[in-house]
Amino acid sequence: MMINNEIIGSKSIPFRLIEQKEETNNLVIVLPGAGYTSQAPLLHFATGLFYNKCFDVLHINYTFSRQEMSALNERDFARDVQLAIDNAIKDKKYSNYYIVAKSIGTKALSYLLDNTMLKTAKVVWLTPLLQNDDVFNTMVNSDNKGLCIFGEKDSFCFIEDRFEKLKNNQNLILKVVDGGNHSLELDKEPIKSIEILKSVISDINEF
Repeated sequence: MMINNEIIGSKSIPFRLIEQKEETNNLVIVLPGAGYTSQAPLLHFATGLFYNKCFDVLHINYTFSRQEMSALNERDFARDVQLAIDNAIKDKKYSNYYIVAKSIGTKALSYLLDNTMLKTAKVVWLTPLLQNDDVFNTMVNSDNKGLCIFGEKDSFCFIEDRFEKLKNNQNLILKVVDGGNHSLELDKEPIKSIEILKSVISDINEF
């Protein structure tokens, strides 16, 4: 059964809850990128992976124009994402949480992890925004088990000295995709990009 709904906050954020046929205690929350939707390859296959592991899957489907992105208040954004999550699962009793966040989704994630509900959640950070101090500091100090995957050629987010500091947090598994861009793909190399996709999904599966 699939439930599609919207909440009204300072920005209306649609969500989609994909439920197992039988009730489950497991939930994965998917926080996409600004232009990298929950239907894009990494998140599409991560959805299938978790669904086959008996997780309900919650897609938080915000979209932003370039203008909205530049004016984005991160705390309001995170609050609206939390409201969407609360609204989606208000009648549910989950106890095992994963979060998969891509790019701008990691901005919301850096605030969401303060929620006691997500205290023991396992987190997949896909191309996290290391240039953002809140994201970086959350990762450096995180008690949540995390799998962090970066593209070596991601000029937006891969900051070498900050990446080196993440190595001090024993809760984080760090992976760098050689030649990978912000989508964790290789420019002009679609076949090799599919191999990277397979590798990343395998890493998430093992995590």
